[in-house]
Amino acid sequence: MKSLIWFCFTLLFSFSYIHAQSNLKLNIKNAETKEPLTGATVKMIALNKTAIADSSGSVVFKQIVEGSYAIVISYVGFAEKEITITAPQTPDRIFEVFLEENEEEQEEVVVTATRISRTIANTPTRTEVISGEELTEKGNMKPGDIRMMLNESTGIQTQQTSATSFNAGIRIQGLDGRYTQILRDGYPMYSGFSGSLSLLQIAPLDLKQVEVIKGASSTLFGGGAIAGIVNLVSKTPTNERILDFLSNATSAGGLDVSSFYSQKNDKVGITVFASRNSNSAFDPASIGLTAIPKFQRYTINPRIFLYGNKTTTDFGISYMTENRIGGSMQYINNGIKGFFEKNNTDRITTQFGIVNRLTENATLQFKNSYSRFSRILSTPDYIFDALQQSSFTELSWNKKGLHSDWVIGTNLITENIAEKPFIINQDKIDYRYNTVGLFIQNAWSINEKVVIETGLRGDHVNEFGFELLPRVATMFKLSPHFTTRIGGGFGYKTPTIFTEEAERRQFRNILPIDVINSRNERSKGVNWDINYKTSIGDLGISFNQLFFYTKLDRPLVHNNTASNKLEFKNADGYLDTKGMETNLKLTYQDFKLFIGYTYTDANTHFKNSKQLLPLTARHRLNNVLMYEIEDKLKLGLEAYYIGKQGLSDGSFGKSYWITGFMAEKLWEKWSLFINFENFTNTRQSRFDNIFTGSIFNPVFKDIYAPVEGFVVNGGLKIRL
Repeated sequence: MKSLIWFCFTLLFSFSYIHAQSNLKLNIKNAETKEPLTGATVKMIALNKTAIADSSGSVVFKQIVEGSYAIVISYVGFAEKEITITAPQTPDRIFEVFLEENEEEQEEVVVTATRISRTIANTPTRTEVISGEELTEKGNMKPGDIRMMLNESTGIQTQQTSATSFNAGIRIQGLDGRYTQILRDGYPMYSGFSGSLSLLQIAPLDLKQVEVIKGASSTLFGGGAIAGIVNLVSKTPTNERILDFLSNATSAGGLDVSSFYSQKNDKVGITVFASRNSNSAFDPASIGLTAIPKFQRYTINPRIFLYGNKTTTDFGISYMTENRIGGSMQYINNGIKGFFEKNNTDRITTQFGIVNRLTENATLQFKNSYSRFSRILSTPDYIFDALQQSSFTELSWNKKGLHSDWVIGTNLITENIAEKPFIINQDKIDYRYNTVGLFIQNAWSINEKVVIETGLRGDHVNEFGFELLPRVATMFKLSPHFTTRIGGGFGYKTPTIFTEEAERRQFRNILPIDVINSRNERSKGVNWDINYKTSIGDLGISFNQLFFYTKLDRPLVHNNTASNKLEFKNADGYLDTKGMETNLKLTYQDFKLFIGYTYTDANTHFKNSKQLLPLTARHRLNNVLMYEIEDKLKLGLEAYYIGKQGLSDGSFGKSYWITGFMAEKLWEKWSLFINFENFTNTRQSRFDNIFTGSIFNPVFKDIYAPVEGFVVNGGLKIRL
């Protein structure tokens, strides 16, 4: 009988204990906008449990025993908040927690280009972010593309590759554009042939932020990131409906009209971006050739998000079509015979992603993208017509811990190029590359002062073999004001004909890659930066000093054959780039002053001969002064100095300054802006030639300075 009573008592106690447990649900939001704070960190101190808020700002702690618990909620840029919750709670109870923005930390953001989503303050990999007000201000200056946005950043140079069609590539730390990997939300969609014109065909209105990692970064997303990574992060739906309109006109005959819509509820979210961008043929130098081509472009990009209890799914499709023609003004406007360069492009991309929450801290993520890029490039006596189809598929496991974060995954990248030959028996540049990769990354906070990030990737390219890519970065928080980072890694680039030199020649008489005798370009690089922040009264001081070095072995270089064709072969030697970037930011009341200096020493070392790498300015100086009355007025004055650059013929170009002034008046729902870009009218045609020969058959020189000169643009932004 006693045994029976004891059994019943134990059963009753266990039943009561089980029912004393409950789930605690929290929803973390911005106190001002009521938007969910995705990625907010929530800690239950007594139980040593940590959870990360999902895309709707929600966190769930399961099977919590009866009692009172102190919970700390933190999010970068917001003041930390501590609350006390008593368990158990009713199943439908959700605690809404509102965090207030911390003005001193507003500039810090969560970066995703490192794969491990951490704040800049806790990321050993040096990452630069263009976001918030800075992104808006740069968007005012050039609402139709992101070329200027990147070119005005320290250490980055956008290099124009066509004098008449405005084509441009991005250079980081002196290296050619093909060594920079451009991503969209972590999807590598702009590479090879599809990287052509990309800087000119991406409008910034739907961007949340732009993340830049400089130096060898192939460990993160695969080959092509020898110079670095640019990750374009799109806006995602919020509980508050957003409807933005932007219209912009320029004195050069440009017109930009863009719109962005976003909204979500508990289960479904949607974003839609649409734009029309155009320009008339513009010849400020009156030389009879376009500095800005005539073009018309349309873009549409809808995305849908589905939110489940444990799973978030998103799918998007983007379509862009553009007709662009540069060259003889007489040909374009009147149909009179003359030189021209036509670019007809169509780009379709899809993105599909699923994130499944396995536990409070672990997720399984699947990503897939497909890109179809068609471009027909025509000149009076030649047509280059090619289609690139590429895909990216990835499966990864992510786990966030109190002190250590892990990412393990595998991916498949395919790239297929098919050219329609212009003449019979033409050498076609067709190829099909398949790359299979395995990767693992870890970020370990050893203590409050030291964080180490390590990574290892193994890639196998079907035509060129296996690449092993280690990477390590360490951050030391020496004091609340003083931080230093040092890191390095390996990189590689699969051989391709799609280089800046081939673009200058309109891909004419280019031989295909000799797969048997070609090998991957390989690199190793290191970065070391020092950060110091302090304030003296109302004066805020932020200083960053970066030193960099990259060595690229057996780079692919072009050679002229006996038949006057261009072939690309691995060089017998290497090239290297070394230098430093200095950034100083001063804030005083409503004023902000940014000063940036870049020193780049880039050289080739072929056959025991050292030569300067062409089209790389050794000295660059960035100066920006901003005055802002919050939500009322913005004024900006810019001055950029670009030192002389070595040219491909062995001569040197002139050094020059570029200046600009921007103003924006804001009201509650709308604003007016105007921008005087390059008001000193600096352009290459004022101090150097653009071409030699006749206007009917011009031979173009290197473009190292602006060709469009002084341009005024202004417009209207509306938020409904």
